[in-house]
Amino acid sequence: MLDANAFRGMRSRNSALGHRVSRGNSRLDVGIRPDLSYERGLWAEGVRFIAGIDEAGRGSLAGPVVAAAVVLGPNDGLHGVDDSKRLSPSKREHLYREIMNRAVSVGVGIASAGEVDHLNVWGATCLAARRALGRLSVPVQHILMDGILRLKGVPFNQTMLPRGDRISNSIAAASIVAKVRRDRMMMAADRIAPLYHFRDHKGYCTAEHKRLVKLLGPCAFHRLTFAPLAQAEIW
Repeated sequence: MLDANAFRGMRSRNSALGHRVSRGNSRLDVGIRPDLSYERGLWAEGVRFIAGIDEAGRGSLAGPVVAAAVVLGPNDGLHGVDDSKRLSPSKREHLYREIMNRAVSVGVGIASAGEVDHLNVWGATCLAARRALGRLSVPVQHILMDGILRLKGVPFNQTMLPRGDRISNSIAAASIVAKVRRDRMMMAADRIAPLYHFRDHKGYCTAEHKRLVKLLGPCAFHRLTFAPLAQAEIW
């Protein structure tokens, strides 16, 4: 648990960021970059292993949810990590290699499209995150979680950070790892089902993707409980 001074420092950082992070307006938070403020506050309290967690693919019409858990150290030397959506594919690939080489530990968990249909997307996200945590090589003591929802089914203390991938290095690193791994999986899906052009949209609900599903029908990679598939809006 953070003492009063550490908590005040973290609260002051949130105050300085103000509504720019929580409102999600990219024009307002364009100057914000992640750092280790939250991690340092916990390290100062003797919490050694802190896992930043983020996911990719939660809003997709096809493909898995991929979650990553990344544990960083004070001297990992990572520079340039950020919300994966603000990075080019080549930059993400470069940073992915840096993270894999420099992080204390990295775990990746996957929940399939079928598991998304069975559990619902948040249940599948929690499952993927638990699988990612289970693949870490160190005993996690605290989680920094992107978003406002508490991760279900884990025994660790948690700090939920809205737009956490734009303010915490650990979460930003997890965002990059999850995005790169999922993109690679969707490129593999494209080789299996090339008519759906997964290489282009990565399973997200673009106009072209909806057009192709309407033309061809869904395939094994699609989430059949997701609108517009479940609501038959595209048929």
